[in-house]
Amino acid sequence: MKRFLVTGGAGFIGSAVVRHLVGDLGHQVCVLDKLTYAGNLENLEPIARSARFHFARLDICDVAAVRALFAEFQPEVVMHLAAESHVDRSIDGPAAFIQTNVVGTFHLLDVAHDYWQSLPPDGRAGFRFHHVSTDEVFGSLHDEGLFSETSPYQPNSPYSASKAASDHLVRAWNHTYGLPAVASNCSNNYGPYHFPEKLIPLIILNGLEGKPLPIYGQGDNIRDWLYVEDHARALVLVAEQGRVGETYNIGGSSERTNLQVVEAVCDLVDEMAPDAAIGPRRELIRFVADRPGHDKRYAIDAGKIKRELGFTPRESFETGLRKTVRWYLDNEAWWRRLRTSVYRGERLGHVA
Repeated sequence: MKRFLVTGGAGFIGSAVVRHLVGDLGHQVCVLDKLTYAGNLENLEPIARSARFHFARLDICDVAAVRALFAEFQPEVVMHLAAESHVDRSIDGPAAFIQTNVVGTFHLLDVAHDYWQSLPPDGRAGFRFHHVSTDEVFGSLHDEGLFSETSPYQPNSPYSASKAASDHLVRAWNHTYGLPAVASNCSNNYGPYHFPEKLIPLIILNGLEGKPLPIYGQGDNIRDWLYVEDHARALVLVAEQGRVGETYNIGGSSERTNLQVVEAVCDLVDEMAPDAAIGPRRELIRFVADRPGHDKRYAIDAGKIKRELGFTPRESFETGLRKTVRWYLDNEAWWRRLRTSVYRGERLGHVA
């Protein structure tokens, strides 16, 4: 059993990591989360009563409080997932992304480095700092090619620029100060507990309610999709077995256009929750003005993590999407509260 400190552990990907660490692997975990609009303690309900689970409501920019938490919990592994993560929101308000993703990562690295230096030799040797990032830092691909770990950085949105900056900070703290850090860059995630501002849950819920299904532009932007529970397994492998100083790309090898994704969701909702009054959900699709600076295509070469750590996804896009739609149908209480309070499905990130 190890002690993991997971920042952003009440968010979508972070909570999947925590459920895996505590529920499947039996590790001791402390979640550090500010509980912004996308942080939700209900995401951790399956393991919340475990004696191995601990929670601290903190902002990673609160240096004194974070330093005290390190001293108290004494983590052996830090998994850094705390981030503002929605491209559309970064267009509307980039300042929060710079503060959390760049300044917050700097403060966390500073605290982690001081803590690591204070450890005895065996503790220093075993300590790891795992920074979790996105494939969006690489920019946009054309019709051919894949992002690899050596792809140049070309971020195109305020969100991806802030994540690129945080990636570079982690690399610098490893190279200059010796902090034993690893990093990972993932493709688009989907699955249970996904905040409904993102494409797949938004389409599921709008489809259930008979509301329009908005698709940017012509729906021909392409993303690689990764089931979140597969991603959680991969992240723990990287944190525990990844080589210090290395970066690992994590993808699902499931490229789809946005239109293909929406149509697949429509068909599953029609199958699992038919509604004669609404009719076929594909008829609710509406093409809307594109997102400013919308990247054309992302695609991951995940060969390195397969070769070095033996990771391959368990879910195909079809099996993962079916599980996702089923989860939303079975967990209306979770999403209904969000749809009636925090986020009602309005358009974000639209520049007139």
